[in-house]
Amino acid sequence: MARRSVDVPALVESARAGSPRAVARLISLVEDGHDALRDVMAALAPHAGRAWVIGLTGSPGVGKSTTTTALVGAFRQRGLRVGVLAVDPSSPFSGGALLGDRVRMQDHALDPEVYIRSMASRGHLGGLSFTTPQAIRVLDAAGCDVVLVETVGVGQSEVEVAGLADTSVVLLAPGMGDGIQAAKAGILEIGDVFVVNKADRDGADATVRDLRHMISLGDRTEPGLWRPPVVKTVAAERIGVDEVMEALDKHRAFLEESGELRRRRERRAVDEIESIALAALRSRFARVEGHEGVAALAREVLAGRLDPYAAADRLVEHVGA
Repeated sequence: MARRSVDVPALVESARAGSPRAVARLISLVEDGHDALRDVMAALAPHAGRAWVIGLTGSPGVGKSTTTTALVGAFRQRGLRVGVLAVDPSSPFSGGALLGDRVRMQDHALDPEVYIRSMASRGHLGGLSFTTPQAIRVLDAAGCDVVLVETVGVGQSEVEVAGLADTSVVLLAPGMGDGIQAAKAGILEIGDVFVVNKADRDGADATVRDLRHMISLGDRTEPGLWRPPVVKTVAAERIGVDEVMEALDKHRAFLEESGELRRRRERRAVDEIESIALAALRSRFARVEGHEGVAALAREVLAGRLDPYAAADRLVEHVGA
């Protein structure tokens, strides 16, 4: 089926003027890998790079969506335009998001200055969709001052959010074994702000104490390095949200004063470029495989006439030709 043509300049202009439908259409083009995507990204590039990207991650059940809702409200009180990307589990049938923005964050559903979009992870490891960086750019260029990226709760592989965010918020909750998870899952390395949510439960103080102890064992006590704060919240009742906002503000100030913000964004751009390049190479590999090129090389390896490295070199040569 032929794809519908896209008037990219008009669509981008509408998105920058605040049209939710235009923003939705642009993100759909991103998710679909539309032929016009290159033109879309070229048109958006001069307008992106201003939004503060905050990633929220944590184990299932810690209250990520509730916390995100509370943060959206706090940023809106400051008069800021907010974009939310909620990366959900994928349907095994349609590939679409299982949850969706209609069942989350209803407090802000009618606010024209808040754009909420659910995206399917589509099996991508790390809890994020492969297309998330481009979707962030759409919201950034469309005038969002803050973009909140809430990741699917898949446990240890959620550390990928740190590669996409200026500030990474890690949520934990008492009684869920999150203290042990934090120690073993690389969580300490990615968290810029730690939030112990559902702090009205038994064991919250112990979770905070254990977390602070583990942070103190790291390398972040050196002068000039950021020491992640640990904040207690009851997000469902908006308790502790002001303290979280204060911690976020301090981290942003640190990023800007230390030059770390630019370094993080450069790393993010490098990762995005490499990801796009690898996707293009995989597409070329698929075309070679369609001509039984890879299968023929595999038979040569199995027969002992070729080693895997030599076979890979031939494949690369063929793809690059």
